[in-house]
Amino acid sequence: MSLATICVVGISGSLRKGSYNTALLRAAMELAPPEMSVEIVDLSPLPIFHPDREHPLPQSVVEFRARLTQADAVLIATPEYNASISSALKNAIDWASRPPQSPLNGKPVAIMGASTGLFGTLRAQLHLRQILVHVGALPLGKPEVLVARAEQAFDSNGRLADETARSFLRELLLALADWVRKVAPI
Repeated sequence: MSLATICVVGISGSLRKGSYNTALLRAAMELAPPEMSVEIVDLSPLPIFHPDREHPLPQSVVEFRARLTQADAVLIATPEYNASISSALKNAIDWASRPPQSPLNGKPVAIMGASTGLFGTLRAQLHLRQILVHVGALPLGKPEVLVARAEQAFDSNGRLADETARSFLRELLLALADWVRKVAPI
């Protein structure tokens, strides 16, 4: 980890063009503390995980795993599909968790999510935490960022306009920086 900058890879579990979760990651880029950089990684190039096709790993998977390896932390914005995470996000975690040297093992991770529902992405985040713990990642416990009624929280340009949500997001990013320093010290 660099002394000056905590490098964070942002992953949106939504592949939708107008995704609120991708917009939430853009807000994280805007609101990140000065010592943090956030770079969004696109999951759409990843093929469907298939154990018979992992030797050798597809090039898009090699590149994805390398970006995770180089990052000091991961910030995941998860949608909620059928009370869980999206297949695109689960697929990415499956590829990243494979041996040898899973880039998620021991990696600090923060979770957030936006949904048009009343509960934000509460159930998806619970499932995601369970998966991340299983693969050896180190998910940050609090604060939680659950953006409910996302269509009201973002303006017509996709900018997070809700000040309460922006405040929670700032707190999450500061807590992630502290978490990285604690579990992966310089």
